[in-house]
Amino acid sequence: MTTPENPGLTEVLARTRAASEEIAAALDEDQEPEPEEPVGWQPIWKRPRTPKSKARKKKELSDQRERLQDAGKRRLAAAQSRRPRSRQSRIGNAAARRDARALSRVRHSNAWQG
Repeated sequence: MTTPENPGLTEVLARTRAASEEIAAALDEDQEPEPEEPVGWQPIWKRPRTPKSKARKKKELSDQRERLQDAGKRRLAAAQSRRPRSRQSRIGNAAARRDARALSRVRHSNAWQG
């Protein structure tokens, strides 16, 4: 027993073959432009890479090294400012604070009213 030929099937097949040519043409249009064509603005990650000269690369690296060294100096200075002060300066400051405290006590006491 054979299945009867479906007339709709051949028509669908012909339509898909015609459409496939249109789809192929549309896909070819969307491909990347030829290099001769002027390209508009593109994000930096899509632009073609331009090789750097050795001198330019060396200059960029020296600039980067300088930036990093400056940052290291700033970091060291910030760490130094948080370090505890030397003992000698603490003793001097403590004595000065003690004197100032004693003077203010005398000033606020009744010792001056005589």
